[in-house]
Amino acid sequence: MLTSPTITLKPTGAQMPQIGFGTWKHYGSKATDAVYTGLKVGYKLIDCACDYGNEKECGEGLRRAIDDGVVAREDVWVVSKLWNTFHRREHVREAVMRSLSDWGVSYFDIYYVHFPISLAYVPPDTRYPPGWFFDGKSQVKHDPVPLRETWEALEQLVDEGYIRHLGVSNVCSALLMDLLSYARHRPSVLQIEIHPYNAQPRAVQYAQEQGIAVTAYSSFGPLGFRELNTPKSLRTPPLFGHPTVTAVADAHGCTPAQAVLRWATQRGLAIIPKSDTEQQMRENLLSAGIVLTEEERAAIMDLDVGLRFNDPADDFKGCHIFS
Repeated sequence: MLTSPTITLKPTGAQMPQIGFGTWKHYGSKATDAVYTGLKVGYKLIDCACDYGNEKECGEGLRRAIDDGVVAREDVWVVSKLWNTFHRREHVREAVMRSLSDWGVSYFDIYYVHFPISLAYVPPDTRYPPGWFFDGKSQVKHDPVPLRETWEALEQLVDEGYIRHLGVSNVCSALLMDLLSYARHRPSVLQIEIHPYNAQPRAVQYAQEQGIAVTAYSSFGPLGFRELNTPKSLRTPPLFGHPTVTAVADAHGCTPAQAVLRWATQRGLAIIPKSDTEQQMRENLLSAGIVLTEEERAAIMDLDVGLRFNDPADDFKGCHIFS
């Protein structure tokens, strides 16, 4: 069984696996099998979310691995995220409990606020996961809830033992700075889109200076979004064919994916790449053994053009996080 390096989280001192397993766009039995195989390969962190619509299936993969003696619950970091329609104080607990139930676990190791956007509440009986549209079709209905209200409700669930570490995702440094001014339980992790086309050095620097670990999602840039046929991703050259990336990969006898992942982890970032095959799962974990030179890391960093593929304002009216 392979292993991942770890990152020490504050304030608990817990060792978070640096290379986790992403589950976005794994559905049905595929999600169950992927989680089970990932745990057998050696992954110890499973990153999921209410919005992915696969928490029950991922939980089944975890239960199967536990029942087969592959892992123990206490050895696996189970991660979920609060969706935008549950930001009001009275809905936060409901969302967390639903996700815990779907996973079949009694606590989350990390629980993020998925986006700093509050949308109108959609009862789970009406639609779950709720998605972005209030009517399930095209209407984006905002609900102005301060992040502080949401955060304080989550802090109560930390006090009660349902959440071990809190995190925020898709927030800019200014909002993070404001959160730190009042948080009783500070965020332990910041999860943001980071890849060579969107390196975010200032956001990483600020978070790390504040003692907050940074997890990069969409490490392969346009790749995951090409499956969704998004215009930005379709007109962007794939990272795996970029001459800079392939030159680094060739120099180390590794795949372009491994070169890109190692560029991230050598920056001190955690990563959560999605894998479709057991070979990819192994290769992603094995990327930790590669050591890029400073020149190679700088060459990949030079690809940064601030190109963000996950910007809600591109598709959902009024959802201006990064504008």
